[in-house]
Amino acid sequence: MEKALTIYKTTRDKLNAFNYAMYVISWDSETEAPVGCMEERSKQIGNLVAMMLEVSHSKEYVEAVKTLYDNKNYLDSDLQVEITKVWEELEKELKIPEKELVEYEKLLAKANSIWCEAKLTNNYALFAPVLGEIIKWQKKYIHYLETDRLKGYDVLLNDYEKGFTQKEYDAFFTALKQDLVPFVKKIMTLKPIDDAFVYKTYDVDKQKQFAKYLMDVMCFDQNYGLTKESEHPFTSGYGTTDVRVTCHYYENILTSSIFSMIHELGHATYERQCDKKYDDTALSGGSTMAMHESQSRFYENIVGRSQSFWNRHYPILQKIFDKELKDITVDEFYHAVNKSENSLIRTEADELTYPLHIMVRYDMEKAIMSSEIDINELPKLWNQLYKEYLGIDVPNDTKGILQDVHWAGGSFGYFPTYALGSAYGAQLFHQMKKELDVDEVFGEEKLTKVNAWLKEKVHKYAGSKTSKEILLMVTGEEFNPQYYIEYLKEKYSKIYNLK
Repeated sequence: MEKALTIYKTTRDKLNAFNYAMYVISWDSETEAPVGCMEERSKQIGNLVAMMLEVSHSKEYVEAVKTLYDNKNYLDSDLQVEITKVWEELEKELKIPEKELVEYEKLLAKANSIWCEAKLTNNYALFAPVLGEIIKWQKKYIHYLETDRLKGYDVLLNDYEKGFTQKEYDAFFTALKQDLVPFVKKIMTLKPIDDAFVYKTYDVDKQKQFAKYLMDVMCFDQNYGLTKESEHPFTSGYGTTDVRVTCHYYENILTSSIFSMIHELGHATYERQCDKKYDDTALSGGSTMAMHESQSRFYENIVGRSQSFWNRHYPILQKIFDKELKDITVDEFYHAVNKSENSLIRTEADELTYPLHIMVRYDMEKAIMSSEIDINELPKLWNQLYKEYLGIDVPNDTKGILQDVHWAGGSFGYFPTYALGSAYGAQLFHQMKKELDVDEVFGEEKLTKVNAWLKEKVHKYAGSKTSKEILLMVTGEEFNPQYYIEYLKEKYSKIYNLK
């Protein structure tokens, strides 16, 4: 047992070094690496992955992990959770031929750049071949990992949110459809909120100035993090000491960078506030993708789109854009950033219609993984679903199937966690209101008290607790989507003066 533990920890140190190198390469690839280095970068990533697998699939390491897993009851509680997680992942990995794992990582290394060019040039045909290869690999991955309990798309869904399969997601989305779709339709019949000022021309350098201000509001320590630009905003990190976020700035959409920045800083706050004792372990980082999205969307929507938040911070924004916003009141701004409308872009969608965007992607992924749908027919299916769920026509693939980076990264099964995370956040908010004066803490100069509450209730546990365990500890209840439905109905009824 002691020997197994020594082997495990020594090997973990080696794998951490590889993972850190891969993390930095990935960050560079998505922010500033020159397009011309794609082939060489892909080759070297393949070499690194091969070396990692040589270490992690060694007989000595596998036997050590299996020994610890079989005797986990003799380990302390955190190590029990860590070893269980490591063994489950290793057991899955060992079912996949090493050569295929290496080739897949090389494929993904190329895919991001190809997707980015395809999106910028509205050229789905450029991306279709590599997307087809990624989907082909995902289906092979499913084949390798299917069990009597998990089959098909469920294998991928379970990777991102353990315990949530199509059965659970279908029930969740059915509840949203039943309660929210009629409510959304009712809102759409009302007089639209005037948000025309949002689409004026706003100097990008000034937008960056406000983004920097938001970093201070959210207590983002730049000694341990940084921000850059990318085509699709994202957050990546390694432990609590290296957390990086990106943003994208549109000259003619003021609110895009604001809420992208708050969203990504929400992810970063979660990473930074994990207990440092989990750094360099398999429990580093957040609990699950859905819990991670619950935090980013909590900051973006529940805090960042609240009246009290803008009562405090709108004067700063108005000062930066003194000409463009001089005649816009804080109340007009608040209503504009909460305007509900059927729109094309998921990342720009309002809280109320956002789940509909996720339903489109969920239905797309179910169709892709359950049938041999032609890769060239996917844009047509995407456009059909947008018409069905949101009642709008998709003008081109850049604003349609190419808008998200996730499939270029092989992240099939990820999208549903956005909606589930929003629901988790609403349930946490219900509890927060019992313990804090939310109007007061959302409106303070810095979100210190909000951060502290979330750290104590959620963040500090890192990956040592599941989402279900965290919700039960914090709220005293199992997951209940009704809190999400009630939150949205209450908020938008007030905004649109519905009785």
